[in-house]
Amino acid sequence: MDKQNKKIIFSGVQPSGVLHLGNYLGALAQWVEMQNQYNCIFCVVDYHAITVKQEPKELNRRVLDVVKTYLASGINPEKAVIFQQSDITAHTELAWILNCVARMSDLNKMTQFKEKGAKKESVSVGLYDYPVLMAADILLYNTDAVPVGEDQIQHVELTRTLAQRFNHEYGKVFKIPEVAVRKQGARIMGLDDPTKKMSKSASSPANYIALTDAPEAAAKKIIRAVTDSGKEIKYDVKKKPAISNLMVIYSLLADMSLKELEENYRGKGYGDFKKDLAETVRKFLIEFQIKYNSFKDDEVKQILKDGAEKIRPIAEETLGEVKEKLGIKI
Repeated sequence: MDKQNKKIIFSGVQPSGVLHLGNYLGALAQWVEMQNQYNCIFCVVDYHAITVKQEPKELNRRVLDVVKTYLASGINPEKAVIFQQSDITAHTELAWILNCVARMSDLNKMTQFKEKGAKKESVSVGLYDYPVLMAADILLYNTDAVPVGEDQIQHVELTRTLAQRFNHEYGKVFKIPEVAVRKQGARIMGLDDPTKKMSKSASSPANYIALTDAPEAAAKKIIRAVTDSGKEIKYDVKKKPAISNLMVIYSLLADMSLKELEENYRGKGYGDFKKDLAETVRKFLIEFQIKYNSFKDDEVKQILKDGAEKIRPIAEETLGEVKEKLGIKI
């Protein structure tokens, strides 16, 4: 990693399900911008993925696919570290230690768990404890800021709480990370329902545009996307949530301001707007997929190996300091 006084950024993506346009616009595009200004560490968080049952061969494939998505998005392994969470054993070691610092009352407040399965007897303990492992991921690398979507802010706040509690009870080890949320595009909504986030776990593929969707099929999803009453192209999340969501997608992909879009489509209707957006999405996916398919599995595996070797000493140093403070390092 760059030894200059650059701040450290940490974030990751689960290798579960398809990655979609919301992931790209809300996270990956922001990471690409950050890699020139920060020391960036981007993880494939495979241990988080197994909090729900995964098919082993598919999971193995998806780990590589996530890295290809990182690379196709523009993340450069010579500028940013890319690694696989399970390659660094310090993640699970520190997670156990933080479990002994965390309180049931902390985890009972986590709204994501409540939404995903708090009342299901069959839900895994790992899903409940997921935010503590996320805290370990972040704290191991002296992270200054964590670029996340709005739905993960609460988990970063828990990370801060656990770090402060450990530092208070045992002595300072952990840096207290900040949250970095992209103002525009932090929450891309579903094409079929603008009140719900675009999600890879959505029941209908009409909800999202997968980064691996056939470009023509993705264009058709845009044409069929729900719109609001009236026909004015105006950004107003409360009164016109559907067209506002499409405008954000268009704005980010075409590098145009929302005001420019409003001006360009003044006097025009949803049909013209969606036709042009569909073409913009189609062209984006064609270019993205050419890059994505250019990376070979062996190349990706080497990037992961190199990333783990580069990052492991930092994780082990932090874990060693934690063990010293606890009194368990002889």
